[in-house]
Amino acid sequence: MKFSIIVVSVLLFISCKEMAKSDGFVKEELITKPMIRTLENAQLAGGTLLRMDSLASKYITPRPVDVWLPENYSENKKYAVLYMHDGQNLFDSTTTWNQQEWKVDEWGLKLVEEDIIKDFIVVGIHNIPEIRWQDLFPEKAINYLSEADKKAIISEAESRDFSLKFKGDNYLKFLVEELKPLIDSQFSVYINQENTVVSGSSMGGLMSMYALCEYPDVFGGAACLSTHWEGAEPKENNPIAQAILDYMELNLPNPESHRIYFDYGTETLDAYYPKFTPEINRILKARGYTSDNSANLEFKGADHSENSWNKRLDIPLTFLLKK
Repeated sequence: MKFSIIVVSVLLFISCKEMAKSDGFVKEELITKPMIRTLENAQLAGGTLLRMDSLASKYITPRPVDVWLPENYSENKKYAVLYMHDGQNLFDSTTTWNQQEWKVDEWGLKLVEEDIIKDFIVVGIHNIPEIRWQDLFPEKAINYLSEADKKAIISEAESRDFSLKFKGDNYLKFLVEELKPLIDSQFSVYINQENTVVSGSSMGGLMSMYALCEYPDVFGGAACLSTHWEGAEPKENNPIAQAILDYMELNLPNPESHRIYFDYGTETLDAYYPKFTPEINRILKARGYTSDNSANLEFKGADHSENSWNKRLDIPLTFLLKK
């Protein structure tokens, strides 16, 4: 328990003093076609990893974006697109901060070869650790807090010198208005909702749910692993968690044309998530979701890490991209 609290404190409540000096945004007229290079030394199971080193944006701080193309990628066929958050952690454990990875390429190649899922490419948006929380928090959920809870949260943040400058809406504008048109124009992909999906873990799980709710005409499905329902530091009777759930209940899109996947483990930070299961299941049912288009799965003994997510990644990939 002590370990998970330390993790939350480090990852979710990092001071943003330096970023406050300059948002790093660019004016619209300065946005140009980025240079795309191949990462020749990337350690992959197969396929090709491309990188746009610092993708300019009028909405968010520029950051790298990776694109994984499967083996035998061809301009003569079309591919579905999986957008993923925390893009630097997806493919190559030799370059990650903890020497772990999602193994997206391993699972993707295997499932496509077995003819279980559609041909697809992956677009991995890197995080910036100092502002990851601000980028990935589902911004409109704040509107579901009472005024008293808002004041208390603001006061606590100020006491920690922690920025509450939410950027979740701008992060999605970057994804939808800037990044997706670029991917659609540069790669041989389907551009429709059915073949455009999004996934992430922890805060990235929250953002994936938020993307589906905010842009239902763009995204047909979301996979949210180890979703950080607490929203910030875990606590009893957390008003932020309830606000996020209230937002989701009122904004989940039509189940006839959308799919949503949740899961959670039971160790380290994931130990805080099982208590939300009854409410999540209630919301899914109330919104008309069934086992055909939704999931909320428990993985006993799994912790909050890439090594846990990569052991079960075949399940959400199949859920999102099944033929």
